[in-house]
Amino acid sequence: MLLVCPHCATTNRVPEDRLKDEPVCANCGTALMDAKPVALSDAVFPKFVRATEAPVLVDFWAAWCGPCRQMAPHFEAAAKSLPEVRFAKVDSDAAQQASAAYGIRSIPTLILFKGGKEVARRSGASSAADIAAWTKAQLARAA
Repeated sequence: MLLVCPHCATTNRVPEDRLKDEPVCANCGTALMDAKPVALSDAVFPKFVRATEAPVLVDFWAAWCGPCRQMAPHFEAAAKSLPEVRFAKVDSDAAQQASAAYGIRSIPTLILFKGGKEVARRSGASSAADIAAWTKAQLARAA
């Protein structure tokens, strides 16, 4: 399986039977399958979404947004419950190109990518259980 490093954007090939062995980037040593959200910049975002073969759930958020701050621990808890999905956060103020490219008009907005393509989107704060259930349902629908 191809996994893009969220830190240096290096594409790493990891055998699927080794995904639970805490693989790290061959270039910089960053964990590739941490069961927690990773922050993505404009520089890394396009490649991370396009080339990562695992499903990617992105939370577009901003530091000044109350509902975004309220949802953050729930997003992190959902990441722990779905280790096969890569969870990422994009600060819409800092990563304006990514936000513009996906037409982010309200935050928090979750976008689920599979095979580099957007398969589902939802806006508004959600609980960890709702995030996990929605993600599973959308992945089943996209299969």
